[in-house]
Amino acid sequence: RYMQQADLEGEEEEETGWKLVHGDVFRLPPALPGFCAFVGTGAQLFSLIIFLLLLAVMNLFYPGNRGAMYTAAIVLYALTAGTAGFVSAHLYCRLVGPEGRWALTLVLSATLFPVPLLLMFVFLNTVAIGYGSQAALPFGTILVILVIWTLVTLPLTVIGGILGRNAAKGRDFDPPCRTNKIAREVPPAVWYRQGPCQVFMAGFLPFSAIYIELHYIFASVWGHKLYTLYGILLIAFLMLVIVTAFITVALTYFQLAIEDHRWWWRSFFSGGATGLFVYTYCFFYYFGRSGMFGFLQTSFFFGYMLIASYAAFIMLGTIGFASSLVFVRRIYRAIKCD
Repeated sequence: RYMQQADLEGEEEEETGWKLVHGDVFRLPPALPGFCAFVGTGAQLFSLIIFLLLLAVMNLFYPGNRGAMYTAAIVLYALTAGTAGFVSAHLYCRLVGPEGRWALTLVLSATLFPVPLLLMFVFLNTVAIGYGSQAALPFGTILVILVIWTLVTLPLTVIGGILGRNAAKGRDFDPPCRTNKIAREVPPAVWYRQGPCQVFMAGFLPFSAIYIELHYIFASVWGHKLYTLYGILLIAFLMLVIVTAFITVALTYFQLAIEDHRWWWRSFFSGGATGLFVYTYCFFYYFGRSGMFGFLQTSFFFGYMLIASYAAFIMLGTIGFASSLVFVRRIYRAIKCD
């Protein structure tokens, strides 16, 4: 009798928590082309930052010449465009198949970051021209940037997408558990285990890991101080990546433990929440440390920092999703699914 009772308790324990949602955990997220495009863009930005930091560590940038790093960032962004096309198309075709809307995913990959950047640049450059500031870029420089985007970034994105689609042929996603036809109802959760609170916690811890270094970066970009500790910056960036991956995996597990299987977009937003904290820090730095004033300086600071925070959101969101995907596949591969 006691053995039967123990077996029943074991079966009840096995059928609670994250194991209950094995039939829905690999259900594809809504707006899949946009999701894959965000992941591809994040992979491109991650590779861009890695290349920039490696070049900086090798002392290829003179500390007093900021234009060299900005130029290198533009060139590297154009050259790494194939990464966005490959990752986004490869992920989409593995999830859906090579006959899906992978072309739409490529279009989104090529526009999700450049279009907001272009709109912000046009606005800020117009403001600079109106004030007669030297910060306004001349027409020739703008034309060169547009030519680089048209002749280098777009073709590399398309080529990367085609390569990613071909690499996905014959390699289905193959989830460890079969997905049910009807989605499981998500039970209500307490407020501190819902999305907004989870995203807040996911962004606070990684931001605290880079808070000190962020001050020196702001003082170098928006002030008159020189930044030369690129080795420390590389270590801080790696620490940021590791903390983001671990905290996102932990929060994804807590989400699945309350039988909430909608983890795809949640893991992306949890990983990218640090970008929201970075932009919030901008207000503290501007009003408390910078000494800047006037509409021109205010618009330039908050405008370009909005784009930088958006880039950090996409990049860290990709890291959060990728780590959560590896974790979820591993834990569900270890159980027996019907």
